[in-house]
Amino acid sequence: MNIDLTGKTAIVTGSTQGIGRAIAAGLAAAGARTIVNGRTAENVEAAIAQIRAAVPDADLTGVSADVTTVEGVAAMRAAVSDPDIVVNNVGIFEPESFFDITDESWYRFFTVNVMSGIRLTREYLAGMQERGWGRVIFLSSESALQIPPEMIHYGLTKTAQLALSRGLAELSAGTGVTVNCVLPGPTASEGVSDFVAKLNPQDKRSPNEQLDDFVREHRPTQLLRRAATPEEVANMVVYLSSEQASATTGAALSVDGGTRRAIF
Repeated sequence: MNIDLTGKTAIVTGSTQGIGRAIAAGLAAAGARTIVNGRTAENVEAAIAQIRAAVPDADLTGVSADVTTVEGVAAMRAAVSDPDIVVNNVGIFEPESFFDITDESWYRFFTVNVMSGIRLTREYLAGMQERGWGRVIFLSSESALQIPPEMIHYGLTKTAQLALSRGLAELSAGTGVTVNCVLPGPTASEGVSDFVAKLNPQDKRSPNEQLDDFVREHRPTQLLRRAATPEEVANMVVYLSSEQASATTGAALSVDGGTRRAIF
């Protein structure tokens, strides 16, 4: 399968590290003009340099904007008028006991993980429908279906993304626009690896080695017996962004290494 996104413009929010950066690199490698987004110009420039080192002919544009805010979404809109692909990747996670989660934290998680995607998609979806082609992709999580008791607020926001994605797919019926969710499982991104390493600071092994052990111990249903790589998750997003995925919409596609013990 040859995925060619030449002539397409793609926005990837929160793409200065981890899964987001891998998605931006994958889309750029497929020929898309790719918008790399982060909150600071320094981080955006560093990510662009890293992507360009791997994809020398990448067509990359940086937009420094906090898309978890109304002002940041407006800045993105001013910088990019008519994208063909919008990947709502930006998000936060944090283990915390339900009894300790404050109202402010509930609102913060919903604002970052859900409202950012609502606002950005609201800016661009109608234009995609009018042009007769578009891709909107939300980075959810297997935690949307298996709510982690140590991160109930996170799981709730990821489930909300599934409802949002399906509703937008229904809204886009017959327009040539597809809307889907991707559900990663444990993934060796910087944030997750650093989190696991902090659990046992005496462990001198590499963060990825520690993460793989964490997966085997705390996610025993995971069939890979290791964390996925950001690139493995990005591959699914690149496919869903392509013409080849034109019959896939309103779907929740897992890249969780078989963590969830279910056929459907």
